[in-house]
Amino acid sequence: MKRSKTLKLALMGASALALTACEEPQDVAIFENADQCSQQEGFDRSSCEENMKLAEAEHIRASPKYTSVEDCEVDFGATQCEIAPMQTSSGGSVFMPLMMGYMMGNMLSGNSRVATQPLYRSADDAKNFRTGDNQKVAGKTGVSKVPANVAKAPTTKTSTLKRGGFGASAPRTTSRSRSFGG
Repeated sequence: MKRSKTLKLALMGASALALTACEEPQDVAIFENADQCSQQEGFDRSSCEENMKLAEAEHIRASPKYTSVEDCEVDFGATQCEIAPMQTSSGGSVFMPLMMGYMMGNMLSGNSRVATQPLYRSADDAKNFRTGDNQKVAGKTGVSKVPANVAKAPTTKTSTLKRGGFGASAPRTTSRSRSFGG
C-alpha cells in the first residue's frame, strides 16, 4: 500500500477514535423495580412503570441466551436463570438470566438519548449491574453517569451459548465469545 493511503487510513482511524472519546458520559437512572424508582425524588410512578415495562420487553430480546440452565448458572449463579419464551431450532429450551434491574434516561436532566434496558448481575461480579452486552453500568441504584456506549441499546442476540458435553468445561461454541463479569 502506498504511504499516502496508509497515512490517510491512520488519520481516519484516529479521527474516529477521537470522536468516540469525546462523547460525554450520560446521566442514567438505575433501579431494581418501579417502586424503588417512584420513591426517588423527581421520578413519577407512571414513568417508572412505563420504563420498567420497556426494559422487561427488551429483556427477552437482548439478554444472553443459553442452551442449558447449567451454562447460564455458571455465568449468573444458582437459581438466577429462567426459561426464555422461545425454543432452539431443534425444539429445546433456551435459558436466560433473571432481570435484576433496569436503566433509563435520567428524567431530571431530560435525557432521552439513553436506551431503557434490562440490567443483570453476574456470578463473578454480583456487586455491579451489567447490560445484556456485558457492559458494566454501576454498583448502586439511583442516578449515575455512564459512558455513552453503555447507554445505547444492546445488540440483538441471535445465537445461544453452549459448552462442551458430559460435564466438560469447554469454550463457547458460538461466534460470540465473551465472559460475563469481572
